[in-house]
Amino acid sequence: MNEEIQKFIEVGQREYQEKVFFAERGLGAEVHWFFTQAVQALKSELYLPACTSFLNGIEASLRVTISQVENPARVEELDPIKTLSNRLLKSAQDAGLPVEYLAFPEESDFLEKLKSKKPNLVNTEVVRIRHNLCHGNILEYINADLGEDNAFFTPECCRELAHILHKVSKQWAEELGVFRRGLFNA
Repeated sequence: MNEEIQKFIEVGQREYQEKVFFAERGLGAEVHWFFTQAVQALKSELYLPACTSFLNGIEASLRVTISQVENPARVEELDPIKTLSNRLLKSAQDAGLPVEYLAFPEESDFLEKLKSKKPNLVNTEVVRIRHNLCHGNILEYINADLGEDNAFFTPECCRELAHILHKVSKQWAEELGVFRRGLFNA
């Protein structure tokens, strides 16, 4: 086979695998579409939608799976009080979910943060970032490299974050898929 054709096939296979990665993890359609759309947004350089969709996918996967652990049936309604927080992560951990895979690359103190309580509560990075971005707070992503008078924000300021969330989401989906297979095949 000619080298050009082989390369074309390999690129097509990689793109296909990327496209179906989250769907093949067994997370359920009510979850995997958040991740799938996040990847599509990331490929299209839509960094804010990519970030928020990865975060929503993480939140939905936790909420849906915890609900299914508590009541192994089709989820009809999610508790509106149980949103992404250290408390939700701790509940997920107590239910056996592999929440440690939601730690960011440089977050070696993830499990300690989960144990923290008010008044000394320290949110995990995924929780802190979710709270900020999903409530419109992008202040920490403002680029002031050229000085305060020239500070600016564009969605590209969240490019690195989008790639980190993609990596964390892939790890999480992989391990959560293993957990869910054990849960539903037991």
